[in-house]
Amino acid sequence: MAFEYAPWPLPASVQAGWTTRRSGVSSAPFNGFNVAYHVGDAPSSVDINRALLWQQLQQTPQIAWLNQTHSTHVVQASHASTKEPSDASVTMQKGIACCVMTADCLPVFFWTKKGDQVAVAHAGWRGLANGILLNTLQQFPNAADVVCGLGPCIGPTAFEVGSDVKRTFADWPNSQNCFTATEKPEKFLADLPRLAEQQLRLLGVAHVYRSDICTVSYPTDYFSFRRDGETGRMANLIWKID
Repeated sequence: MAFEYAPWPLPASVQAGWTTRRSGVSSAPFNGFNVAYHVGDAPSSVDINRALLWQQLQQTPQIAWLNQTHSTHVVQASHASTKEPSDASVTMQKGIACCVMTADCLPVFFWTKKGDQVAVAHAGWRGLANGILLNTLQQFPNAADVVCGLGPCIGPTAFEVGSDVKRTFADWPNSQNCFTATEKPEKFLADLPRLAEQQLRLLGVAHVYRSDICTVSYPTDYFSFRRDGETGRMANLIWKID
């Protein structure tokens, strides 16, 4: 099955998860369950894959696709547009799924403890550094009432970055714990989920769950831009069912 439900203790009224690359109709290098039009895949294949996803979710919810540009813009899912740049969406409506596409970047899921509001954000290192998680969290009345989950992304043993990226986070508390020096000059391994988790906790989120799935390490299951360059995208969804 192309869709995996998140293994976290979600409220009864909330569902969340992500697609894999298994099944689907896209040809290499987008094989097989690519859901993104912008990567160069045949639009007809993306149409079929998105229709298959909708069928797997039993034709509900409506999926709010975004035009992701590593921005910090958050939109209401009901007003999501594939023309205006945005990298997170939020909703209190049932039957509409907040959605971001990824292929190494970190999808961050948000939900309230009672399940009346949900959101998801696309957090690459640029969006993370510029405040996409803060902007998303500010859409909720009380950060202490929010729970977060971190989906599959490039893992801390695969995400090599330069000293410029490390310097970007230099003012973040304890950020030095998220970078490991390599044998290469001015190169470091960055722990993107740890950076996100530390920021969320500082912002008042007490509970943060992780998938700890590295997209680079599982080529059969997950798309990875860092690994493959030209590749497809997974969809990360969260929605209310009640």
